[in-house]
Amino acid sequence: MQKVNSAGPGNEVRARRTAAAKMYSASLVDWDARRDEVKEAFVTSWQGYSRYAWGQDRYHPVSGKGSQMSPSGLGWIIVDSLDTMMVMNLTEQLAESRKWLHRSLSYDQDQDVNTFETTIRMLGGLLGAHYLASRLPDVSSRRDSVYLSKAIDLADRLLSAYESRSGIPYASIHLGKKVGLPSHPDGGSSSMAEAATVQLEMKYLSQLTGDERYWRRAERVMQVLDGNGMEAGLLPIFVHPETGRFTTQEIRLGSRGDSYYEYLIKQYLQTSGREPIYLDMWNEALEGIQTHLITTTRASALKIVAELPQGIGGPLSPKMDHLVCFLPGAIALGATGGHPLTLARAQTDWTPAKESQIQLARDLMKTCWGMYAVTLTGLAPEIAWLDAAEEDLRPRPGDRRSSQRRTSDSLARWKEDFVIKPLDAHNLQRPETVESLFVMWRVTGDPLYREWGWKIFRGFVERTNAGLDRGFASVGDVNAVPPPLRDNMESFWLAETLKYLYLLFSPDDFIPLHEVVFNTEAHIFPRFESKWETGWKR
Repeated sequence: MQKVNSAGPGNEVRARRTAAAKMYSASLVDWDARRDEVKEAFVTSWQGYSRYAWGQDRYHPVSGKGSQMSPSGLGWIIVDSLDTMMVMNLTEQLAESRKWLHRSLSYDQDQDVNTFETTIRMLGGLLGAHYLASRLPDVSSRRDSVYLSKAIDLADRLLSAYESRSGIPYASIHLGKKVGLPSHPDGGSSSMAEAATVQLEMKYLSQLTGDERYWRRAERVMQVLDGNGMEAGLLPIFVHPETGRFTTQEIRLGSRGDSYYEYLIKQYLQTSGREPIYLDMWNEALEGIQTHLITTTRASALKIVAELPQGIGGPLSPKMDHLVCFLPGAIALGATGGHPLTLARAQTDWTPAKESQIQLARDLMKTCWGMYAVTLTGLAPEIAWLDAAEEDLRPRPGDRRSSQRRTSDSLARWKEDFVIKPLDAHNLQRPETVESLFVMWRVTGDPLYREWGWKIFRGFVERTNAGLDRGFASVGDVNAVPPPLRDNMESFWLAETLKYLYLLFSPDDFIPLHEVVFNTEAHIFPRFESKWETGWKR
């Protein structure tokens, strides 16, 4: 077994030759043509939706039908797709969508909606469209006010979610009555990630309007969560909106935990570094992740992000949701601010710790790619279970081995480490891995990330096509060929997955990463300096 960082001029020469060969091979690829294929996939999906389900919230491509989340519809797919159409310069589709938005969409409805999903998809979609309408003037014929006016109306309704005793938002709201509603399945608790993944949207709206209410309500959530004083910056996944206290010990970076950590670093970047509290919280959390959640697989020494079902001090569970794959990109953003790695390394604040973070991002990116590479379809499951030795899952970090094993690149060894259970084998067209591939490409310039993204895209096109020009669907089993199709197309297929793939194959100066932040639904907001004193201190 080779040691990590094995020295010697021969190894250095081989590494340089390998890197040069990869760069030469990548230079022969027509990335513009690949980007156009992604655009074509979006257009195919959109044509199917427009033909069979126009104006409806859900699209069922296998049966060629649509369905609503409310009697009048919420614009779920249309609003979520607006800024992707702008990025892809799809002016005809955008014009039809804007017309529908202006004439048909009203949020004054007798309908309960999820606070988090409505914020990230609908409010985020409207705000992203408003921003890009000014940033990409060729896409819109004029500065359009319809997106912002709809956003303000929706946000005013969402404010009712924050009227709990603690300020933690209720899980849902009633749109027409403007009242917050606690979660019924979880004893009234709100998901921690959902409560802490509304800040980018509310802050940007305050910046646009000068109305501090949105900012202050969202900022209060972060203070309440931090006030629990949890160890190592790692937060349990449920919090009660009345008490502001956590109602479980379970810690994970998958569902109900993920985007809390994502929004820590993105809040810091959104306000151009003027709120250092979020950088402090991010650094604490990242150190906690490295200490308590990172372990290695048995056969190939892949780095994985495990879970703590009983909290810190309990044993690790080697379960890794696909949702966790936002993390490599977030780590790279935190280390570089979204700048190319060569530029970031030249800055005076570059440290060995940041260099280690970049290596961790690379390691985790490889694991996320492995979720795709080991399956028969080339598509990742919703959840993977990893094979790890018992000593690598022990409760206390000091009892776990400090693995210095070199990660194997053998696909056969990887397949020994991944266990995909039948109930976890579906693929919902999720974006987290391609999001991180996009960030890792922009930061490192390593063409490997583009190639992985291309293989993932081809897997989607070849395995999820619903036929008859109906677009693409979720699949039921990533290890069945052909895979059984589920009769559903998630809105994030259009809002996120295809957008990140399009940007991955675009020139680096198109939507520069260091000038914007992407919300957790891939809606694009500018970085800015706030109009008033913000941030808080412990």
